[in-house]
This record gives sequence, structure tokens and C-alpha cells, in this order.
Amino acid sequence: MTTQQLTEQIKKKKSFLCIGLDVDLNKIPKHLLKEEDPIFAFNKAIIDATHHLCVAYKPNTAFYEAYGLKGWKALEKTIMYLNVKHPEQFTIADAKRGDIGNTSTMYAKAFFEDLNFDSVTVAPYMGKDSIEPFLAFEDKHTIMLALTSNQGAFDFQTKKAEDKELYKQVLETSKSWTNSENLMYVVGATKAEYLADIRSIVPDSFLLVPGVGAQGGNLQDVCKYGMNDSIGLLINSSRGIIYASENEYFAEAAAEKARDLQAQMEAILSK
Repeated sequence: MTTQQLTEQIKKKKSFLCIGLDVDLNKIPKHLLKEEDPIFAFNKAIIDATHHLCVAYKPNTAFYEAYGLKGWKALEKTIMYLNVKHPEQFTIADAKRGDIGNTSTMYAKAFFEDLNFDSVTVAPYMGKDSIEPFLAFEDKHTIMLALTSNQGAFDFQTKKAEDKELYKQVLETSKSWTNSENLMYVVGATKAEYLADIRSIVPDSFLLVPGVGAQGGNLQDVCKYGMNDSIGLLINSSRGIIYASENEYFAEAAAEKARDLQAQMEAILSK
């Protein structure tokens, strides 16, 4: 999916919502544990109930890898279901990979070719030769961590070197890499006050913004400082949507939470 196609979906659905599929078997409704594949059964129900309210889904791969082969199979079935039944959805493998040369190429092949995700999240700490192997894949997107929503972000990301914060240096340097037009960036919603500076460096790039809802981020602030002429935002919500209820009507409850966010987004877009 191209960024132009993603923008068209946002305008069509009046939504820039991304739903995180972070499945914990200890939190899903108990009746699903009787299913042959509880993880996929949960994901399928969530997707069926919410696909008209969002433009992207983001499985965090750790929640699948933790269950070994069964978890990986559930991830494979989930992405296949999305690609076949809902090809209009932008898919994100939240894997936060980042290693040198051939290793990054193999990570990229795993998510872009084998599983056929549209994008994957990566960590930039090892620099250019850890990211460019992902960028080499045509029609795919690499979403690089820029300024994250966790408390530990201040340990390194906002420290100054040569009178400039590290996250700003990461953003500026990444623009010089081969195929950098395929880059998107992760910026936490709890860092909304930094978005104006980020937009001055990457005015045209899409930003994936986690942290709205359970982590305390404010949607209006994010849009005020982070939205560009092409919208340029994907707002992620995971726990606040998918764990809205533990009873048999969990999917309907998730849809209600998603609808609340979509309605707020529609109001913002109308302005």
C-alpha cells in the first residue's frame, strides 16, 4: 500500500485509527480458550467488528512469539485473513527489529515476503546499515522509532549531543538514507509537545503514534501539532479497544471503543 492509498482510506473512512492486536491469553474472554486457535479466534472477531472504523492493524509480534509455534501460526493466519478479506487495511508488524546487514535483510524478508506485511517497526540505534536493508523492499514501509512514549525514552532519546537532542539527529540523519521516502516514524502520544519540532524535520512523513488512551496521550494535542496537509498520522490504540470487555460480547464492546475514537477523528478532520 502506498502512502497515497493510505491517505485515501483515511479520507474515505474519516478515520486514522490503528488498532493494536496485542493478544494476551490471560486477558481474552475465557470462552475463547476452548477454540482450536484462541488467538486467531480473538483477532478475527475484533477485525470483523472494527475494520470499518480503522485504517490499520498492528500486531505486536512479542505477543505471538511468546506462545512459540502456535503463536507464530496465529500471527500468520491473522495477517493472511487481513490481506485476503480486508486488503484495504494497512498492516504493521510491530517487531522493533534492528541489526546489521544480512541479518536485517532476513528480518525484512520474514515480515515483507513471508508474512506480507505492509510495514515493520525498527530500532535505529545501530544506524544506516541496519535500516537500509528494510528500505530496499519496494512498496513496503519501514517505521523507525523516533521518540517513544515510555518513561525510559528520556534516558537517551532527549539527551543532547553537540547541542541537539538525539532524536532530532536520528530524524535528520535518516533522511539521507537510500529510499528514505519509505520511512515512517514512531512518536509517542505522551510526547505531543515535541511534535512541532518533529514536523519541522519530517514534514511529509507518516507518524505512527501510540499512547492514546491507556497510556494517557491526548488525541487533540497530537493532531494539533502532528497533523500535516496529508493528515500524516496513524493513532494506535491497543488495550483500550481490544480489552474493552471480557464477556461474550467483547467484539461489540471493542467496536464501541473504536467508534468513539473514530468519531473524534471525524470531527477533527471536518475542521
